[in-house]
Amino acid sequence: MDGKKKGLGRRFLGETLKLAELLYFPSLCRVCGELLEKPGERVVCGSCLAGLTPSRFAYCVCCGDFFDGVAEPHLCLKCISSRPPYSLHRSCAVYEGTLRELILLLKYRGYRVLGRDLARFALEALGQDEDLWWGLDAIIPVPLHPKRKQERGFNQAEVIARELGRAKGLPVLSRTLRRVRNIPAQTSLEADARRRNVSGAFAVRRPAALKGLAVLLVDDVYTTGSTVKECCRTLRRAGVRSVRVLTLART
Repeated sequence: MDGKKKGLGRRFLGETLKLAELLYFPSLCRVCGELLEKPGERVVCGSCLAGLTPSRFAYCVCCGDFFDGVAEPHLCLKCISSRPPYSLHRSCAVYEGTLRELILLLKYRGYRVLGRDLARFALEALGQDEDLWWGLDAIIPVPLHPKRKQERGFNQAEVIARELGRAKGLPVLSRTLRRVRNIPAQTSLEADARRRNVSGAFAVRRPAALKGLAVLLVDDVYTTGSTVKECCRTLRRAGVRSVRVLTLART
């Protein structure tokens, strides 16, 4: 009798968990609309995830800007004339197609589970880049203002950074760099306005803990680079020896 009760209890629990899964996760892929029927599929189907392709473009070895056509990686003219405040930047791909859809679903639809998939894509694209990873001491996500983080429920850059940290065995310093001004969204602003918008928006908690470190700054999308550059300046003023940057996509 006890065995039957336990069996019924396990069946009830399984059905309850399945119902909860259907309630919290869509049954159709949010990108292509196909049914999510394979084990482990959440929000987006395996085919769409498998379709994510790292950029094959040549790039600037400093700012990471993609070049059209076939060429070896080299310094772009902009970096030759004026180096950015980071040591180097790498981005996985252009901000378009499925990658763009996944980033938007993560940021604005609250599908936090996609952060794990996007981090895996980042590791596939850039995990073997020795210039990016060699000698790193820690990973730092670009922070959200506490009010915006409360509204969204999480910081997408932090979710990605934690997955990268686990894979690479690096600590993630999620409370070290903080956003001290809740600035308007950058999406509708031109480059000059973006720079003014983020000026003085960040601060470092306990700068002494960062002195002499080489860190990787992580964010989702690189557009003009104004946010990333301001973060890098803030970290360098706090005594960080070297800041490298990884973003999922660049426009």
